[in-house]
Amino acid sequence: MTARIVKVSGPLIVAEGMADVKVYDVVRVSKERLIGEVIELRGDRASIQVYEETSGLGPGEPVESTGMPLSVELAPGLIEGIFDGIQRPLVTIRDTVGERISRGIELPSLSRDKKWDFQPRAKVGDRVSGGDILGVVQETALVEHRVMVPPNVAGEVTWVYAGEATITEPIARLKKDDGSEIELPMLQRWPVRIGRPYATKRAPAEPMVTGQRVIDTFFPVAQGGVAAVPGPFGSGKTVVQHQLAKWAEADIIVYVGCGERGNEMTDVLMEFPQLRDPRSGEPLMKRTVLIANTSDMPVAAREASIYTGITIAEYFRDMGYRVAIMADSTSRWAEALREMSGRLEEMPGEEGYPAYLSSRLAEYYERAGIVKCLGSEGREGAISAIGAVSPPGGDISEPVTQNTLRIVKVFWGLSAQLAYSRHFPAIDWLQSYSLYTDRLSAWYTEQVGPEWNAMRNEAMALLQQESELQEIVRLVGVDALSLRDRLVLETTRSIREDYLHQNAFDEVDTYTSLTKQEKMLGLILDFHHQADDALDAGAYFRDITKLPVREKIGRAKYIREENLSEFDDIQRQIRTEIGELLAAGGLKDA
Repeated sequence: MTARIVKVSGPLIVAEGMADVKVYDVVRVSKERLIGEVIELRGDRASIQVYEETSGLGPGEPVESTGMPLSVELAPGLIEGIFDGIQRPLVTIRDTVGERISRGIELPSLSRDKKWDFQPRAKVGDRVSGGDILGVVQETALVEHRVMVPPNVAGEVTWVYAGEATITEPIARLKKDDGSEIELPMLQRWPVRIGRPYATKRAPAEPMVTGQRVIDTFFPVAQGGVAAVPGPFGSGKTVVQHQLAKWAEADIIVYVGCGERGNEMTDVLMEFPQLRDPRSGEPLMKRTVLIANTSDMPVAAREASIYTGITIAEYFRDMGYRVAIMADSTSRWAEALREMSGRLEEMPGEEGYPAYLSSRLAEYYERAGIVKCLGSEGREGAISAIGAVSPPGGDISEPVTQNTLRIVKVFWGLSAQLAYSRHFPAIDWLQSYSLYTDRLSAWYTEQVGPEWNAMRNEAMALLQQESELQEIVRLVGVDALSLRDRLVLETTRSIREDYLHQNAFDEVDTYTSLTKQEKMLGLILDFHHQADDALDAGAYFRDITKLPVREKIGRAKYIREENLSEFDDIQRQIRTEIGELLAAGGLKDA
């Protein structure tokens, strides 16, 4: 019996005669061969989510199963690629059919014509298994693409190729244990909804340094960690993710634009090729994969884009790279789940989201982590996942945010109030948290300095104390505070304006190394301690706040990384000026 459509409901179609298919099989719908995926089976009827526009479809049209799950192509050519949510190559589609994606278009995700210079690492006679490296291709100036044995394959190398080849041409031949031979090309395929295997996963023990002071100092994320960036419209989620993509300690960036506005995705597509990788000077795209699924694209493909991105990230993790995946935003992905669930007439959960929202979010974030990869080399790879969440009206009590916070260990809560007052990054230091702080404290002590953890704790305690004092100031005015409390307000103003505020568009301030962060925070706290002692000695508060060195402290963020010795000069100036203030008799009458 030929499978036929019996019902069309937006991106969801129901077809009968589908008794032989499996859930998550890819199908081709109608004579236009629209791509879809089976998401539910009832007898011989299958519910199919279609990843393309379904207008014009009607009952009776044919449905053909491919017998394969939705998979991504993994091979040289991924880096610098721009794909949609189901890994269709957007640049190739534009060059082939124009600015709009034609319905039913069938193009390979990766070029079958381009030749890559394959340099073998394996030799004839070697025994190899899943994850072992057969050879390498220099894909870009920044990325060495390591061609691996597929996870479920093992045998003895009987032939290996050296030289230029396309991704579909064989580059090695293996003799399996049963005596049969298998040819291996550079191209692999992997189902997006199944995590790629690894040997072991270990607990994170070092931070992913981002160069953003509010993150690295107060709310660090670990290599292989997971973080969420919830915030209302206009609070700077995308800017935070751009900064992380540019500066975070990651070898590969996978950026998933999931259901975001077209103009925001256009900014990413236009900016990333122009941005320079700060460590190498090469364009940032030389180590980036972009997945663009804007809000005007079919909603079903939005649901698939997250899985497409994390599978590509796992592939580079298996090579031994540190990968950072940015999902902007998981709220749009959850809305796609809600729409498809509603069309399937499933029992709705909170606010109409499906009851399995939490488990789907967990499935995605649990694919992050730091692992020992398959293969005899014993290499380690890591995926750090940062997901933006766009709660309606900034209400973080809504289901997507709350379910995300149950899973992730870092919460960078963005504040509309900070954003409106032009404080960026607008991460609210009183609302945010990181559960990695204690685990990473030993690393910070060893790599940054023995005083780091104490300084961070003191600065956070001062910021929390400031919040309490501001309540008093709003009620009865600043004159009701003691001089020591007024000094706390001065110090925390310096922490906020001179340390936490960071200009993403200033060539010096956009990135701050941990060494410079330690020196900057040390200056502010040292001034606070010296001023506190001066108050005890009877100095006037107004004289302390007018010392010329305070301007030097405020401008310390613009000291270049190669001139960090200037911090020692400012520290000496603090001690000198306060010492001179006391010696000159700038004291209160007894």
